[in-house]
Amino acid sequence: MNMEQILKTNKTYWDSKADLWFGTTALPTYGVKFVTEDDLHLFGDVSGKKLLEICCGSGHSLKYHADKGAAELWGVDISHKQLENADAYLKEHGYTAKFICSPMEAELNIPTNYFDFVYSIYGIGWTTDLQGTFRKIASYLRKNGIFIFSWSHPIHKCVAAENNMLVFKKSYFDESWYSLSLGEGTLTLSDRKLSTYVNALAKAGFVIEQMIEESDGEIMKNNNSDFAKKGKMLPVTFVFKARKL
Repeated sequence: MNMEQILKTNKTYWDSKADLWFGTTALPTYGVKFVTEDDLHLFGDVSGKKLLEICCGSGHSLKYHADKGAAELWGVDISHKQLENADAYLKEHGYTAKFICSPMEAELNIPTNYFDFVYSIYGIGWTTDLQGTFRKIASYLRKNGIFIFSWSHPIHKCVAAENNMLVFKKSYFDESWYSLSLGEGTLTLSDRKLSTYVNALAKAGFVIEQMIEESDGEIMKNNNSDFAKKGKMLPVTFVFKARKL
């Protein structure tokens, strides 16, 4: 697929549907029915720290860090409507952030060797250039700065629950882009292998400190939906914590 068309399609969706996703999949949550930052403590103490969020959406994750004393907040998102919502939400709670409306793949007016943390909650998988995006993120971070991101686990997309069985519906190795109808809108996605993320991190100058795949056991135990049946057998979400060398 044409990368410019992918970005245009996804931007159109998020500009028109931003209100429907207001406050969803934001810290302390890393993903649906997944263990939270309150459990994992991947960020630790962010008081006095400078943080940049990639695909910041409605600003709820930024507020999470503001509440914990972060010194400086930045947010990047492809959708102007998302950023309008984020700006209003933060100001409503007495906070401000520096926002940039742009694809994460673009050359951005962001200081280099500056941030203590760069992070993305269910956003990084939208990039059309994973390696280039990771290299840019590495440039924004100071030495030993931390990059944390979550995304839908690729194996989750390959398997469906049917008749009390888990059935493979697509190849784990298929990273081609595809269109997904969601409500009255259309998105374009690619399901990358975990090794693709690992290798891209290494090439960008990161060392992985942690990878988490565990779902929230208590939630899954008391849920009999098809989604939960899958979640009890295989990962739904993953999180990486990596450090810039």
